[in-house]
Amino acid sequence: MGNEQAGVDGLRLFCMQKRTMPLCNGIVPNFVDIVLLFGYNVLVILCVEVSPMAEMISVREAAVRWNITERRVATLCKNGRIAGAKKQGNRWLIPADTQKPADQRLKTGAFRKTERASKLPLPIGVSNYCLASSEYYYIDKTMMIKDFIDERPMVTLFTRPRRFGKTLNMDMLRTFFEKNDEDTSVYFRDKKIWSCGQKYRDYQGKYPVIFLTFKDVKFDTWAETFAAIRDIFAKETRRHKELLTSGQCDEYSKKTYEKLAEGKVSEVELTAALLDLSAMLHQHYGIAPIIIIDEYDTPIQQGYQKDYYDKVIQFMRNLFSGGFKDNQHLSFGFLTGILRVAKESIFSGMNNLSINSVLDNKYSAYFGFTADEVKAMAEYYGAADKFDEICEWYDGYRFGKTEIFNPWSVVNYFSNECEPRAFWVSTGSNDIIGEVLAQADEETYHRLTALVKGETFTTFIDTGVIYPQIKSNPATIYSFLLVTGYLKAMKTTPSFNGDFICEVSLPNREISLVYNKEILQRLENMIPQPTAIAVQEAIFSGDNARLKAQIQTLLTQSVSCFDTAGENFYHGFMLGLCALLGGAFVTSNRESGDGRYDIQLKPTKKGLPGILIELKAEKNCSDEKLKVLSETALQQINDKKYETELTAAGVKTVYKYGVAFSGKKVEVTVG
Repeated sequence: MGNEQAGVDGLRLFCMQKRTMPLCNGIVPNFVDIVLLFGYNVLVILCVEVSPMAEMISVREAAVRWNITERRVATLCKNGRIAGAKKQGNRWLIPADTQKPADQRLKTGAFRKTERASKLPLPIGVSNYCLASSEYYYIDKTMMIKDFIDERPMVTLFTRPRRFGKTLNMDMLRTFFEKNDEDTSVYFRDKKIWSCGQKYRDYQGKYPVIFLTFKDVKFDTWAETFAAIRDIFAKETRRHKELLTSGQCDEYSKKTYEKLAEGKVSEVELTAALLDLSAMLHQHYGIAPIIIIDEYDTPIQQGYQKDYYDKVIQFMRNLFSGGFKDNQHLSFGFLTGILRVAKESIFSGMNNLSINSVLDNKYSAYFGFTADEVKAMAEYYGAADKFDEICEWYDGYRFGKTEIFNPWSVVNYFSNECEPRAFWVSTGSNDIIGEVLAQADEETYHRLTALVKGETFTTFIDTGVIYPQIKSNPATIYSFLLVTGYLKAMKTTPSFNGDFICEVSLPNREISLVYNKEILQRLENMIPQPTAIAVQEAIFSGDNARLKAQIQTLLTQSVSCFDTAGENFYHGFMLGLCALLGGAFVTSNRESGDGRYDIQLKPTKKGLPGILIELKAEKNCSDEKLKVLSETALQQINDKKYETELTAAGVKTVYKYGVAFSGKKVEVTVG
């Protein structure tokens, strides 16, 4: 035993000496693993050089020191980017003298191309479920299947804005439920629905399915539209080629099949196509099919815009009546669209229809991305520190009680190396909105310009709004803007007549830019191209006299007297005017410095100046008072340091404009 004690005493002396040794590369040795092999009088010392626990700091402390988020620090620890970092329980501890790791991302905040190469690609424009779920980054929405099976309504209509995942979800339903020679269960075995139990797995591959999408049916005439729908039915019929040789179908049914497959049916015959095709599938398989129609209202919107609305409504009414109303050959039906179009009698008498709009809680998390899903996606692509920016630009939608991010924009944001843009703006037509705004009264226009300034208001919302109503009653524009994704319902209260009373606002920064570029762009019809160019040249050269002259001309020639009622109008007027200019991102009412500027133009290219515009408006001002008012506006820009955001972004030159209005008079001061 004496030898063992001697070994221990020697170890103690050795450790004391080592602890007083000078630093080696800035690291104090700490002996963390000591093994005494008593049977052989051998002392084994395993040394790992780390900083002593007394000199470790928390993730929060490191985040403050390095001026990055705590989530980013934790990610660096997890990825082995911080030498000596240790995990104690659920917390990371970091050597106190550790320097901030070099940022290996691009300066834009994007992830490195080498890192991207090892990640799953982003599913931009991918609406095929098998492809999206197996070869791309896929956010699991399969619990939607469970919710449907638990409820099992006969016919379900989902209304959501464009590019919110309707087609992908419908293809997911088709893939899950459809009988197929291929074992399609492989696309669900690693998804949430598969872990829900045998009850739900039994539905997989059980039904024949009729799947139609009308998302590309956008033609100028009813004849072209009918031909396109007939061709869609022909292709879907040919997909079920087993019916042509089926021993369960009679000869009459097979002749009907051939006419559908060859596209040789009349308009009347095509309205019965859902009923006929579902009957044949029922006979062949012994189980009634599921019918899925994606973007059912696209031909209706096109018909309204191109003056064949009544014809397309009559056709759809008869088609859906045969396919979904009292059809004994139907197991379940699904439809998606932007509008409900309920008052058109398209779904007349369909008491088996379950409607799920943007105001309903059911299925609210399945169209678009939730906050947790976006956080996980940002973490996966190495951009966890960008979550706040993603929220600012693409969060803010509310479906039922669920906060939702715009999925199209989020995916494009990551694909675009985390540079925020208004990606959603170019994904569809806003012709109807422009038409309504062209006829909007003073109150409607002032409300819309107030939204861009960050204000809210309360209005009635009818989720069953129809196209003729929009034209005859401009007040329904708010219902249309809500269901199409241009408004957010902050608070919702059911009203006595089945409508809703909602407090509405703009969802996020992206939609604010959409308003600037599209909603408020009715001014484009008022402003000739040479004038727009002259305004741009004046603004970007600091020429306040020329800018004043151009604005004065527009006010005199294009603005009616009632429009000049208050600052809201002038704000919208200037915002719409700036939206027509190229070379800059236009933002409004955002915090910068010690306050909120009215309008900012941030250049998209180096060398161009940044622009700040502060607006003032008073009635019945003299020329002298108007001049003082514009100088006051300019002084506010300087006093509040509104240029902070631009200078922080590296903009070298900033032109500041104080613009004052009174009736049709304007004064501009530049600084």
